[in-house]
Amino acid sequence: MRRRLIVILTIITIIAALVTPVNAEEPVKQQLLVDQARIIYKSFMIDKNMAWFREHMHKAKGFLIIPELLKGGFWVGGSGGRGVLVVKDKTTGDWSQPAFYTIGSVSLGIQFGGEKSEIIMMVFTQKGLDRLYASSFKFGGDASIAIGPVGGGAKGDVMTDFVSFVRSKGAFAGMSFEGAYVKANYDWNQAYYGKKVSPVGIIEQKLVSNPGSAELRNTVRSSFK
Repeated sequence: MRRRLIVILTIITIIAALVTPVNAEEPVKQQLLVDQARIIYKSFMIDKNMAWFREHMHKAKGFLIIPELLKGGFWVGGSGGRGVLVVKDKTTGDWSQPAFYTIGSVSLGIQFGGEKSEIIMMVFTQKGLDRLYASSFKFGGDASIAIGPVGGGAKGDVMTDFVSFVRSKGAFAGMSFEGAYVKANYDWNQAYYGKKVSPVGIIEQKLVSNPGSAELRNTVRSSFK
């Protein structure tokens, strides 16, 4: 009897393993983007041309870090890329879990002429954050953006919602983002956190977390010390 019971239990276990849904794949692509964002942020911080960035970073509410904007990344003749947004908590001063975004335009690649670019956008206003918290928006009509000053002697304040810094092949250059769109990437958020969640749910409501973001958040946090 006991032997028969063991056989039955074994069969049940095997069947359960076969019919139980397989866990979602590990978010390899999403984690790679988070890791790349940390590397880009760190490299921008130590770049001699980023004096203005370092001097004004304490005024920023958040950073949208786009490790790669590729010419023809999403469609022929255009440019596109993915990035992550981290936001500073007004109460604790800590940095949020990353929310994923997609950026694209049919004109960015033509205006810049490069094949691959690394980008950091500083978010300076609540309006800028509110636009990012929406499903999508366009630069120019929905939010203002300026090219960030580069070079050791860069001075002055820039009164816009966003300030962008673009580097291609190791050199900083201007890129107009007027007309470019930014969209919250809900699929990548779900893949990274294991559940459907909005940028507001990630950043403001703190509904989810992923330990894989610790190095990025620590890197941003340590840059303010």
